[in-house]
Amino acid sequence: MSIAVLIPCYNESATIEKVVRDYRAALPEADIYVYDNNSSDGTDEIARAAGAIVRYERKQGKGNVIRTMFREIDADCYLMIDGDDTYPAENAREMVSLVLERGADMVVGDRLSSTYFTENKRQFHNAGNVTVRKLVNRLFHGDVKDIMTGYRAFSPLFVKTFPVLSKGFEIETEMTIHALNKNMNLAEVAVGYRDRPEGSVSKLNTVQDGVRVLKTIAILYKNYKPLHFFGLIALILFAVALALFLPMVAMYFSTGVVPHGLALVASGFVFLAAVLSFICGLILTTITNQQRQNFEVTLNMIDLLLKQGKQGKE
Repeated sequence: MSIAVLIPCYNESATIEKVVRDYRAALPEADIYVYDNNSSDGTDEIARAAGAIVRYERKQGKGNVIRTMFREIDADCYLMIDGDDTYPAENAREMVSLVLERGADMVVGDRLSSTYFTENKRQFHNAGNVTVRKLVNRLFHGDVKDIMTGYRAFSPLFVKTFPVLSKGFEIETEMTIHALNKNMNLAEVAVGYRDRPEGSVSKLNTVQDGVRVLKTIAILYKNYKPLHFFGLIALILFAVALALFLPMVAMYFSTGVVPHGLALVASGFVFLAAVLSFICGLILTTITNQQRQNFEVTLNMIDLLLKQGKQGKE
């Protein structure tokens, strides 16, 4: 069984050597890949000297790096970690085993049930993680304890069928929502977390990247659950139409005239917009259901190809 440890990196010279050595010790049989994303501090040379296989992704952004990783590397199990030494390596074997022996498609390294809130000193990050967790689980009917963790293990079936659309740090949220929507086999492991060591700087911008994450959730909610999304818009528009129309009706029955004809016309147009929004939701839901059926067929085909590939190697 081949294992690939995937480490996307951008200016992690202070920690990358320790990360490579720690995961080499935890998974000595694994190939450790460091994908350098335009670092200017010698991260790539330090990683290479520590024994990692170093490759490059010139398009900036974690999502771009992961897209290239997933395309280029073939393995029976993929373990993705960050290069900032915030994830201890002692959980690596358990997470890999859940993929190789239990058939999990994605294993989530759950920081929030462990030491995250005591170790992480950035309160806005803490609040953001909790908010995103509640929002995603509510909208997509999940029970995932850590949505935005960068510590995950994947099956080849997940890696080769996951359409990477995000370019930046919102990629973890996209992975989680995709797995929930496509009914993939998820597992969680409570993992230790430690704050960045001194001299290591976070690349995550709390406000900017937080907005991107929320935008990603909204877009995926629209794409995966269009009837809910457009139905909500239709409900809001219908309420606005009623708010404009009912006073006109009351005025007509009390006085016999409609003094604000413009409001009456506006209510009619808003009502039509509500109807159109609901119809859009119905049509897009039909398309989405067809796409899910096609995805299941694709899963079966790729699973067959992966099994044939394994038999060829044996």
